[in-house]
Amino acid sequence: MEPIRDLNKQYYKISEVADIIGLPASTLRFWEKSFTIINPKRNAHGSRFYTPEDIEKIRQIHYLVKEKGLKLDAAQEALNKNPDGIDKTSNAITRLKEIKSELLKMLDALDRRR
Repeated sequence: MEPIRDLNKQYYKISEVADIIGLPASTLRFWEKSFTIINPKRNAHGSRFYTPEDIEKIRQIHYLVKEKGLKLDAAQEALNKNPDGIDKTSNAITRLKEIKSELLKMLDALDRRR
């Protein structure tokens, strides 16, 4: 997943969001119907455009559904009850994964120098 702090565009196409999150676009379209917090803007042709805030909400859903293993209804309920707590946890996990990735790159670079 691309770090949220690296999202510097105002709007992203669904294919870009799918790449950032690591999910198929069809899953994003399905989640849009299932979760009220996902509401991308659309142009006259119906193309979806996501803001960085939309992507953050999708990351939270990804955390709840794919990492915690919650069903969609339970994830929706969790988001309704404690959105700030989920946001903080999701961000912490994303950051830890980024750190792990950087550390693995450093170890790989050290191994190549030997």
